[in-house]
Parts: sequence; C-alpha cells; structure tokens
Amino acid sequence: MRAAGQQLAAALLLFAAVCGAARAEVIDDILGSLNRGASFLERQHEHINLDGVVGFLMLQAELKEAVRTWPHSDPVSWAQRTTAVALVKRLDQTFDKAVAALQQNDPKYYREFEPLMSWTFWVIPPGLSATDPSLVYPSTVTTECYDEQLSDKCLTLLLGTWKMNGTPCIVTKPCRDTMTQFGCPHYSLSHQLLYFMIGKMRGCTNLLKGDTRPSRENMTERSYEKIFCSNMMKTNQDIIRDGLTEQTVDIFIENILICGLAGFSDFYKADWLQHILRLQDEEVGCFGRDKSVISQIIGDELLEQLQPHRRVKRREKILPGQFVTELKQEASHITVPVQHVGLLKYDNDSLKTTGFMLFDFTSWS
Repeated sequence: MRAAGQQLAAALLLFAAVCGAARAEVIDDILGSLNRGASFLERQHEHINLDGVVGFLMLQAELKEAVRTWPHSDPVSWAQRTTAVALVKRLDQTFDKAVAALQQNDPKYYREFEPLMSWTFWVIPPGLSATDPSLVYPSTVTTECYDEQLSDKCLTLLLGTWKMNGTPCIVTKPCRDTMTQFGCPHYSLSHQLLYFMIGKMRGCTNLLKGDTRPSRENMTERSYEKIFCSNMMKTNQDIIRDGLTEQTVDIFIENILICGLAGFSDFYKADWLQHILRLQDEEVGCFGRDKSVISQIIGDELLEQLQPHRRVKRREKILPGQFVTELKQEASHITVPVQHVGLLKYDNDSLKTTGFMLFDFTSWS
C-alpha cells in the first residue's frame, strides 16, 4: 500500500530564522500552491485510490492543526488564516466525495484500511528530534526488502481489520522481522517507518515484544524510527547532490513527509521547500511533470479546458494504473507545503534546529 501525507500536510519548510515579512511571503506561496493542488484533486476525486485518500487525510490533519494554532499577531497573518480555513472547507467536501467513490470502487480494500479513513487518526503529538548521520547504513541491498502483500497483511494485523471484529496490535514474526530489517533502501524504509507510526497511532504499545535477538535488546520503537529516518535523510541528501529528477522526486518528497510527521525537524529545509514549490504546474496544479506528460495523465481535452489559451499536441492517455500512481503522488506533494505553514505557530527562538518542523507523510510503495 502507498500512503500519502500527514501533519501539516505534505508541507514544505519554514525557516527557523526567517524574518516576519519574508515568512509571510513564503506562507502566501505555500497557500497558493495548496489551492492549486486542491483544485487538481477536486477534479480527479473519482479516480483517487485509497493511498491518495490517505494523503488527503494527512493534508486535512496538518492544515486543521495549522489553523487551530495560527498566530493572531497582525492583519496579514489573519488574512492568511482565513485563506487556510477556506481551504480546509474545500478539502472536507472533496474528501467526502473521494471516500464515497473509494467505497464503491474498492470496498474490500477500503474495509481493511477503514481505521485510517479519518483525519483525526493522523494527528500526532508534536515532538521534535533530529536524525543522526552515524546511524546511516554502511551499505544497502540493491532491491526493495518488502513484499507488498505481506506489508498490507502486517498493517491489517495492527489495525484489527484482518477479519471482522479482529483483535488489533497483532505482531507476527514475519512482520517483525521484515519491519526491523536493516540495510533496506528507498520505499522499504517508508514501509518500515510507517509500520511503527501506524502502530503507535492505533495505540499498540509493544511492537517489539518477542524479539529475542541479543543485538536488539536495547532497541525501542523510537530507535528504529530514528535509524530509518537517518537513512532517509541520507537518501535525500544524495538526491539533491546528484540533482532532483522525475525518477527521484517522489521518494524525495515522501521522505520529507513521513519523517516530518515522525517529528524529525531537520527534514524541513528552506532550499528543499523551494525545490518542491518549483515542481508545480501553476495552471494544472500537479507536480513534477512537463506539459506533454500532463497531457498523457489527464488527457488533452481536460488540459485544454484548464489552459484555454494554450494548445498542446494530442497524446494518448496513459493506463489507468499509471494515472492512479500520479494521483497518489500529487496527494503527497501537496501535503508537504502544509507542514511548513504549521511551523509558523512556533516562535523563532523556540526552534533550535536549522530546518523546519512539521509532520506529514506521503506515499509508500
């Protein structure tokens, strides 16, 4: 299963030492990006699968928390809050439509992950920490570690949806071994981290019970989260060093989203936020695609409706499965900027890290 964003929704980043005027401008940029992204999702709500809906919920949770704690310091800030409140209402309406479509289109999958279908599930108490470079693996395996069917099964065991009225918080040895394996790359890290996060949000208190390995006897659930996010930070640093590409943008944003949601504030960097904002098509609202690929995703007819003064070459639509993947990614991309709005509630002096904080998570494979 692929997830999508959470606390302060797929947000972006707020600077710990940004001045008031510059901060207001950044928030305007973020709110504008969110509105364009929300419009894209409104148009495509009937096609969004469960992973994309979860991204919607993360966005809701992040934005609602940002609105709740918004500073009332000046007219500019209050006007921005008004914009955010209107965005919350739009998302509430679109979410209801998306859930109705999901229940009709995939009732079995919906039932298995129904506990995730509330924005309140994704509200995580704030707690800031930083990653540790010393925890980066000396090497990683070349292929993903997880099996998607096993990952889904492990989550339903945590959620208690593995059968009707099932007992929650069940941890089997295959699940524990997979979710605590070291040396995994990319989306496997997302699976592992989300497993622990969802267990915590579900109220499971001892996911490591039964692990008798001597080398792991002092490990806690938070220890694993820190190891995973430290390696996800290294992934993002390598991506920026080598240059953000269409192939790496999804995992880059996903890492920010999930580890931000987990409370690792060093994922919120000003330059990373700007990288993400620049990915958005300002007219269509989606992220990280040139016009010819957008044409493939949504079709020339819709693209021409959205851009009445432009003509694009007619291209064949891509397959529905690929379309769904794009929509899942959009949900996570939109969520990251919201996280950064939430940072505004913190006084600059209270932020001791060099990044931004906020929490959210995007898709996972």
